[in-house]
Amino acid sequence: MALAIGAGIVALTVTRGLSDSWPVAVLLALLAAGVVAWLVAKQQFIPLDEGAASLGLKWVSAAAAVLALVLVGRLTVFMLDASQVDHSNIPASAWEARHSCLTAYYVAGKAAAEGRSVFDDSLYTQPGDTGKGVRKPLMLGGFGIDVYEYPPPFLLLPRACLALAPDFLRLRALWFGLNVGVLLLAMVVVAEALGPATGTRALLLAPFVWAALPTLSFLQKGNIQGVVVALSMLAMVLFERRRLAGGGVLLGFASVSKLFPGLLVVYLVVRRQWRALAWTLGASLLLAFVALLDMGWQQYAAFADHLPGLVGGEAFPAFRNPAATAINYSVPGLVFKAGLFGVPGMSFLTSKIVGWIWTALILGIVVEVSRRAVRDTERPLVWMAILILATLRSPFLPQAYAALPPLWLLTLFAATYAPAAKTLGLTLLAWLVFNLFWPLDWPMDPRLLALLTGLPQALTVLMAVLALRRGLESAGRTAPRSRAAVRSSYSHPYCARKLS
Repeated sequence: MALAIGAGIVALTVTRGLSDSWPVAVLLALLAAGVVAWLVAKQQFIPLDEGAASLGLKWVSAAAAVLALVLVGRLTVFMLDASQVDHSNIPASAWEARHSCLTAYYVAGKAAAEGRSVFDDSLYTQPGDTGKGVRKPLMLGGFGIDVYEYPPPFLLLPRACLALAPDFLRLRALWFGLNVGVLLLAMVVVAEALGPATGTRALLLAPFVWAALPTLSFLQKGNIQGVVVALSMLAMVLFERRRLAGGGVLLGFASVSKLFPGLLVVYLVVRRQWRALAWTLGASLLLAFVALLDMGWQQYAAFADHLPGLVGGEAFPAFRNPAATAINYSVPGLVFKAGLFGVPGMSFLTSKIVGWIWTALILGIVVEVSRRAVRDTERPLVWMAILILATLRSPFLPQAYAALPPLWLLTLFAATYAPAAKTLGLTLLAWLVFNLFWPLDWPMDPRLLALLTGLPQALTVLMAVLALRRGLESAGRTAPRSRAAVRSSYSHPYCARKLS
């Protein structure tokens, strides 16, 4: 029922983004919900193991599913009608209701069509902004316009959506539906890859991800971070199932859009998965070339000038706001958090040094992990842990986008254990920690806010470490894999059926 309702929400919002017809949107939503309900109930394309779930887990899952459906359903109303602020994630926060990362994609997509540099700050910031204090954004239909901070190839997706929904409010509904659909699909596919027992528990725990404040904030703001993580996970599952072209396109797009999924490319190199690597690199180059044809060389030249500021953090106006500094989950951002407490020398230079040290550390971790044998059904934990460690390298990683991957990893990690009362209790406690969420326009001393968000930030790193340890349990160092070894890695029942 939850999957069916989720499919209905996706169909409703996507159709409303593409069409002004409410009857058509409602009809397609009902049809999508009915089809998914029938497939799950009759076709059983998701292998479930009822014996893997305790009665307590079933009840907890049911309660979480109801809560998630209520919260996502309420948010859907706001995403379809921007005037329904009472249905936003946190109605008492004007910042949460009126900050939209999608505005940056929309404005940049329009600017690219006009031949303007998408990194021109005048597209996003008021002329009277002095560069000091909280940034003064330009407005778009009541929403503050965010700053575009991505490579040019990412704009291929917003520009394609703009061709279908040229109006911002319609684009907002379409984008929301796509975000929900991609994340929902990825969670189901990854759960299936864990095997029947673990996968069943992962599905039952999945509603906790949807009922979390960071997830709802990510969906409302329309940031691409969560979708990039979901696409990267889908790509790795497709590689395991020998769907190399599909996996290469997804991981290629993710890598040229946000850069951090590139650590999964390192994973492929170390494991000598050359065909998967070739498809990924080929897709990346093709997307970069298509973006060049679509938007021109000037966007790449502007990006080259902008890139040092992105890597070092100077390009992010959020560092002008102490509250935004306090909710930054990134490892280089710890430097500026220390600065809030009066620690001297906490500059961008110091942050860059910390960032490159972290880069070297996680690169070494990825290489070492990639050389180990990992059980097929626990590889998703390793992939997610790699992605989390990679995201922490960004100079600025706000709580709304940082907490989604570890929340998802929490459900996958907990699913690998028998659903005892202790496991459920620890899972719920960790979920509550990740829900320590504070809007930027609510008053609080930045130092106190930094301490508050330090708890989920530390738990994020801990979850990644625990997942890596879990995936590597009883695994010894392996030699480079032969063709026969690569073929034997596709030992999941689904893959065995496909290979036969």
